[in-house]
Amino acid sequence: MNKIAFQGQAGAYSEQALRQHFGEKAEAVGFRRLAAVFGAVESGHVAQAIVPVENSSAGSIFETYDLLSEHKLTIVGEAYLGIKHCLLALAGATRGQLKKVYSHPQALQQCQGYLDKLGVETEPFFDTAGAAAWVAEKQDPALAAIAGKWAAKTYGLAVMAENIQTYAHNTTRFLILSKSPVKTPKGDCKTSILFEARHVPAALYKCLGGFATNGINLTKLESRPSQAGIGRYRFHLDCEGHVDEPALDQALRELQFYTTSLRVLGSYSQAKIPE
Repeated sequence: MNKIAFQGQAGAYSEQALRQHFGEKAEAVGFRRLAAVFGAVESGHVAQAIVPVENSSAGSIFETYDLLSEHKLTIVGEAYLGIKHCLLALAGATRGQLKKVYSHPQALQQCQGYLDKLGVETEPFFDTAGAAAWVAEKQDPALAAIAGKWAAKTYGLAVMAENIQTYAHNTTRFLILSKSPVKTPKGDCKTSILFEARHVPAALYKCLGGFATNGINLTKLESRPSQAGIGRYRFHLDCEGHVDEPALDQALRELQFYTTSLRVLGSYSQAKIPE
């Protein structure tokens, strides 16, 4: 089975990342909600999924982190995609006619500087490509969407403005998810871990100490509410190295002593960040 799930519909950035990572032969299966993507992998409806987890401008995608803790899936890879947002509208429409712009909340946030100058109303949509499809369906020159050139081509819209993101180096990191681990990755690796620290003084400091003493470089640390009560958090940690390497194995042994729960989400090959 070569079905790969993504959140959104045809023309979405997630589909573009999917094609970049898996190639054109993969069967892309889009879902409206991110939770449905996780469910499709867990049920075996698809072989794997690709989901966004963080953006260089807008930060972490909290829903992805929460779903990682709720579902028993394995991270088997990562991918990066340079995001170049465009303002899409009907052919012949002018900026003076625009009154409302639709897009995913993350895309709207990433283009806030441009939107402030444009001076129009914005409305969140479940997906960038879905917003483009909506504008194409409404056939109203007062409406526009923020999405990529791929979405413009898919839905027959005109590109009114290019590269409207606030920061030029706008990159999204994606995770590749599977029900089970894949073969041992080659080259430089990264490992993702989920843990909850014990409720004692300096617990987080002690949790991270083993990584420092064993020479393990941390690349990301994110906290999310554990739903166990106020002040209780889960921590998502990314670090360099493979779980089978002695140094990381020792760091995890030390981490376990200061946690109430610990789960390795996966070890996988590091992807190259686009320049």
